[in-house]
Amino acid sequence: MLVSASLFAVFSLVSPTLAGTLPRFTDLVTFGDSYTDVQSASDGGVAWPVYAAGQANVTLHAFARGGATCSSALTPRTGPPVMESQIPAFQNALKQSPLNQEQTVYTLWIGTNDVGVLGGLITGTAPQGVSVGNVTQCAVLSWMFALHDLGARNFIFMNMIPLELTPLYSPDGHPNRYWNHKRNATEWSTSMRNLVTEGNSHSLFLLQLMAALLHDARIALFDSHALFADMYSNPRKYLNGTAPLNVTSSEQECDYEVEGGPVGGVCPPGAKGSDRDSFLWFDELHPSEQADRVVAREIAAAMRGNTTWATWLF
Repeated sequence: MLVSASLFAVFSLVSPTLAGTLPRFTDLVTFGDSYTDVQSASDGGVAWPVYAAGQANVTLHAFARGGATCSSALTPRTGPPVMESQIPAFQNALKQSPLNQEQTVYTLWIGTNDVGVLGGLITGTAPQGVSVGNVTQCAVLSWMFALHDLGARNFIFMNMIPLELTPLYSPDGHPNRYWNHKRNATEWSTSMRNLVTEGNSHSLFLLQLMAALLHDARIALFDSHALFADMYSNPRKYLNGTAPLNVTSSEQECDYEVEGGPVGGVCPPGAKGSDRDSFLWFDELHPSEQADRVVAREIAAAMRGNTTWATWLF
């Protein structure tokens, strides 16, 4: 969905009238990719929505699926996209079990695959003309308008993490299970940082726009980018495992450059037990379970309105 000039005109004239108070949430509905998928947790343990629902004492309705992008029309992949698959699945579920929309909050964490490898923007394999602005507009405008039409009134949008810090996109990155072809790692890392920066800047503007347009909605920006940057820079505040703290490599390392390495895709099992909680990353792309516990804690706090990592745009 493209933002028209008339929408920008409305944004410049209208301010939200909703009182800046949060209800007592009873239900949490999640959309997104592998970062949020509870059916196949990408952190090697329990996905963050399960922890968040428990801490906030809400019922979880999980629709995020690994491999997803916002829309297959923009960045085609095999994972069930948010717009063409996840929202229709939610719509069908809603018919069977209606929700109290005043007490239901919806989250979306998407973008990692849209800007990434295998059909994403960084490899130039997305359809010609698709930009990070297009996928951001899909994530903010299309997702929010579609859910608002279904009755949703409370939204938490989670922006992209600093992906250039993950082992996959870092300047020291090595061939791995997600990308085992040669590339200029330094150039890749810079390109990813630029994509994330542009996408997150655009999403902030669009969220402010939506807060002005949807007078009956509560909208929050959860700053995943700032949170992960802080975890990377200050790991002692967040990681508590029994191994030396590690934010540069991953708990389960799959190095294709090692002689006799796992070209067939079989990777070493990685860290065990409480050592796992010393890592920021589970593998070359995904946060660790300990990082996800932090995300869960702060999302639960955001639902109560008392975290520094989320801003409600009343």
